[in-house]
Amino acid sequence: MEIRNIAIIAHVDHGKTTLTDALLRQAGVAEEGVSMDSDTLELERGITIYAKNAALFYRGTKINIVDTPGHADFGSEVERVLRSIDSVLLVVDAQEGPMPQTRFVLRKSLELGLKPLVVINKIDKSAADPARTEEQVFELFLELGANEEQMHFPVVYAVGREGIAKRKLADSSTDLTPLLETILEHVPSASGASTDDAPLALQPFNLGYDNFLGRLAVARIYQGRAVAGENVFIKKVDGESRTGKITKIFTFRGLQREETASASAGDIVLLAGLPDIYIGETVTTDENLAPLPAIAIDEPTIVLNFFVNSSPFAGREGKYVTTRQLRERLERELEVNVGLRIDFSSADSFVVSGRGELHIAIFLENLRREGYEVQVSQPRAIMHEEAGVKMEPFEEVIVDTPTIHRGTVIERLGGRGFVLKDLRATEENVRVTLEGPTRGLLGYRSQFVIDTKGKGILSSRFISFRPFAGEIRHRRAGSMISMASGKALGYALWNLQKRGMLYIPPTTEVYEGMVIGNTSRGEEMMVNPTKGKQLTNMRASGSDEAIDLVPPYEITIERGLEVMAGDEYLEITPKNVRLRKQYLTENERTKAERQKNK
Repeated sequence: MEIRNIAIIAHVDHGKTTLTDALLRQAGVAEEGVSMDSDTLELERGITIYAKNAALFYRGTKINIVDTPGHADFGSEVERVLRSIDSVLLVVDAQEGPMPQTRFVLRKSLELGLKPLVVINKIDKSAADPARTEEQVFELFLELGANEEQMHFPVVYAVGREGIAKRKLADSSTDLTPLLETILEHVPSASGASTDDAPLALQPFNLGYDNFLGRLAVARIYQGRAVAGENVFIKKVDGESRTGKITKIFTFRGLQREETASASAGDIVLLAGLPDIYIGETVTTDENLAPLPAIAIDEPTIVLNFFVNSSPFAGREGKYVTTRQLRERLERELEVNVGLRIDFSSADSFVVSGRGELHIAIFLENLRREGYEVQVSQPRAIMHEEAGVKMEPFEEVIVDTPTIHRGTVIERLGGRGFVLKDLRATEENVRVTLEGPTRGLLGYRSQFVIDTKGKGILSSRFISFRPFAGEIRHRRAGSMISMASGKALGYALWNLQKRGMLYIPPTTEVYEGMVIGNTSRGEEMMVNPTKGKQLTNMRASGSDEAIDLVPPYEITIERGLEVMAGDEYLEITPKNVRLRKQYLTENERTKAERQKNK
């Protein structure tokens, strides 16, 4: 059977997962309502977090599809996938056009010599302009240095939600057959690459974990045949070799995995039995075979400390509350989350490095849902030295905002070390491109929502490590800190809301040192949210005022990582997310400040 291997790449929310689901349904390998985004968090947030494999069968051909994340924080997943497939479906929203992650994934595809197929999706949108979008995609190919063959990309127009594709806008179509036909015409066959009697050579590009089978490797077979029960050699890029045994092999049908005795060249498989296998290593039956080219994994850009929860409310909600349990869970995460780095050298804390705030926030959300209680420090950008020069990560930021908010956004980001690179105006909106240090972006997204009144779209991607950009002085709101323990009362919060923004509603349990809001003037303020109104037995007409509380800015994991100060922890439990000072009492904070200044 012929095999075609493709990856679907796109910016966040351009519809690649919906399109993949529709392809699987049309091929009869998935039922209505079954989605590639099977993880609970993916379904809740409507984004793809983990790269996933599926396979469909059309006209005697097996088409392996890898659905990739669209968010820049999970870009390392995309890069690994692109090394292991033969073409990409580049999905672009007909209204929004190419966005930052579109540029990022397309550049990687072109550098690897892949010839993309372009799908202009969501052509049914009221403001869709497929012709303009196609022109912008063509300009992007030119800008990224595509060769002549890559520039002649086929274009398919689609409404992924309805499962319709067309080769021309004027065509009438009721399903995705035009897209499937385009795949067969333009994607090279993977199965013809080598013969089955050649020595086995396969390379993992992703990892999985099974409670019974242990670590699993998602791999592309480049030559030969993989056979269950076969002894193999596992080679690192430097040529170092060790032995192992493949115990089970799985292939894909739809979203389901099927156990098989063997798999041929060109196929994408799931292997069990190699407990220490890692991405980019070569698995072969020939001890003298040269290892396949390495697969690079993106370096982390931010770092923060993980601790077990030590607040006065510790142990109330969680099932796993000890350092040992947290260490074991972090070690398990390293089995599959290759974008993460963890330093276990300290006895009571763990230094965790990740690709961005969302990457870390997703992991923390999974921890709390599993019953862990944890607290984390403020995220910091990772610095390192190259040839004696201090280097830091830089980001490209693209902002789509109504023209009226353009000046505010440029001014805010300019104060955080960002430099304007491009500005393009449309009828009502403006697209601003800026570059600057990652640390300048930390804590900005919530401010951006306020500055653009919720109408702006901000997308960012890591570019590279560049020389240190100097000090960034941006005004951070001060903390409103509880000086008492108990239940917060509406009357007290009513008075406090005049001083800044509150994070908690009435009746919330608080403790001394807990951060309950921020102050508009920027200084720290000790407050008593448990203070009630002084009552007397005298009544007077008009002396009682109505309590009118503004809805609080309730802290989520992402919001907490953005607004927290350097001397605070974000406390995360199965039912609550709280901000707190590292030192809970004012005396402890004063002593710590003195020690710091010595």
